[in-house]
Amino acid sequence: MTTEFSNKKLARIAGLIYLGVVLTGIFSLIYIPSKIIVSDNASLTYQNIASSEPLFRLWIVIGLLCYTFFLFLPLVLYKLLKPVNENYAKLMVLLAIMSVPIFFLNVQSQFNVLSLVSNTNNHLGFATEQLQSQVMLYLNQYDNGMRIVHIFSGLWLFPFGYLVFKSGFLPKILGVLLMFGCFGYLINFVGHTLMPNYSKIGISSYISLPASLGEIGTCLWLLIMGAKDKKTT
Repeated sequence: MTTEFSNKKLARIAGLIYLGVVLTGIFSLIYIPSKIIVSDNASLTYQNIASSEPLFRLWIVIGLLCYTFFLFLPLVLYKLLKPVNENYAKLMVLLAIMSVPIFFLNVQSQFNVLSLVSNTNNHLGFATEQLQSQVMLYLNQYDNGMRIVHIFSGLWLFPFGYLVFKSGFLPKILGVLLMFGCFGYLINFVGHTLMPNYSKIGISSYISLPASLGEIGTCLWLLIMGAKDKKTT
């Protein structure tokens, strides 16, 4: 009885942290960049950042918050899934946490953009075209850094998915989606690296769909399972 209550409590905590990762991830990886960045127009991108500087600053903060949540998520999942297979649980934690310091270092590119756009740095003497080019350079560096981060965002999903599949208290289909999601991240990384126009093909979002469904589904299931009362004998 005590063990079951402990598992339900851990599931609820993991679900809440996962929800934090999902929500902040949607804002920092999808919503805010779509409002600011125009990949093929340096001038418009610069104007968007200059006119929406608070939104750009919010992008930085939400991104840091997302990966702070993500730092604690695998630690809670480890306690929950350790009885399934301790070795896979340790591998899951290792691969997940490795992405956190890489992301924090990558945020430096965003701060560099902020320094260039801020009015307090006009004394640097750059021409407008130079500033725009520098801003796009740092944004591209940030984007390249995120591709490295996403290697580990994918790798940790395989041991995680295996543990979910074998757990007995989470749907096996979620485990399958998570394991497929691992390969989706890696395929997108290879595609972006080897093919300059990969993003224009339009298949990356479909390839990443299993990971999105698996992670959101697992998040919601953990919340429901953690809050659901079960009778014990």
